[in-house]
Amino acid sequence: MNIGPLNAQLQDTEINSIVAGLRQSRDVLHNVRYRGPVRPPPSREDIVETLTQLTRALFPAHHGRPDLNGHAELTPEMIDDYVGKVLKIALASLTDQLRRTLPFTAEDTISDAELQRQAVAITREFAGGLPGIRGLLVSDLRAAHAGDPASTGYSEILLVYPGMMAVIHYRLAHALHRLGARFLARQICEIAHSLTGIDIHPGAEIGASFFIDHGTGVVIGETAVIGERVRLYQAVTLGARSFPADDKGALIKGRLRHPIVEDDVVIYAGATILGRITIGRGSTIGGSVWLTHSVPPNSQITQAQLRSEERYDRQG
Repeated sequence: MNIGPLNAQLQDTEINSIVAGLRQSRDVLHNVRYRGPVRPPPSREDIVETLTQLTRALFPAHHGRPDLNGHAELTPEMIDDYVGKVLKIALASLTDQLRRTLPFTAEDTISDAELQRQAVAITREFAGGLPGIRGLLVSDLRAAHAGDPASTGYSEILLVYPGMMAVIHYRLAHALHRLGARFLARQICEIAHSLTGIDIHPGAEIGASFFIDHGTGVVIGETAVIGERVRLYQAVTLGARSFPADDKGALIKGRLRHPIVEDDVVIYAGATILGRITIGRGSTIGGSVWLTHSVPPNSQITQAQLRSEERYDRQG
C-alpha cells in the first residue's frame, strides 16, 4: 500500500496529537491493556511451526520431512534420529512461546529468570507426556477408521481429515492447559478452529477413541467431559445453558456449565446439548435435537420424541 501522499499531508503536530490521544485511551479513558514489562508477543507463525514439528515427531512416517536429515526419503532406520532432531527444534520453540505467553495469565509480574524456569519446567513435563499423547491419538485414528465407511485407511485420516487435525491440536493443547500454559493452549486450539471450523476448548476432558466426522461447526466447551469411544458429527454443540453473574453483573468464571457425555455415545449432526447435564453411556442423540436435561444410559433421543414429551407436559 502506498501511503506516501498521506504522510505528506499529515504534519508532525498532527501525528503527535494522535499519539497523545492513543496514550490517553490506554492510560485513562479505555484502560484495558497488559500491565507487565513490554516483552515480545507470542508469534502465531512460530506456534504453527512448532505444532508442525510436534506432529512430525508424533507421526514421522506420514508428516515427516526427509530433507531435515539431508536425505531424499525417510527410511525406517532413520526415524529415531529424525524424531530426535525434530523434537529439539520443536521443544526449543515451545519454550520460547511459553516464555512469551505465560505472563498473560499470571496474577503477578514474573521476572525473566522465573519465566525461563517455568517455561523449561513445562516443556520438560510436556515432552515426557508425548508418548501417552500419541497413544491417545492412535486410538482416535482407529476410531475414525472404524467409524467412517468412507475411510480408505489411516493415512487418509492423518493427512486429510479435519476432525483428526483438530483432535491432534486439542490433545497437545490440553496437555499444556493442564500444566498451566492456558494462554498458549487456547491459541493452539484457535489455530485448529481457524483451519477446520472445529472449536474445542483445551480445558475440555476427552477420553480415548474420539471421532469427529466431517466436523464443521462442532463446539465443545471448556468444562465438557467426554468419555471413551464417543462419536460426534458436524455442527454438534456441547455448550452452556446459562451464564450466572455476580451482584455486580460480571459473569462468574470457572463454573461447571457444559455437558458430561459418557462412554459409547453417538451425537448426530446439528444436535445442541446445553448445561451440566449427563448423556448416559451408550446413548444416541439424533440430528438437530435440542437437549437441556440428562438422559439415562442407552437412551435414543429424537426430535419427534422430544416434541411428544413437550406436548404431554403441556397437557398435564
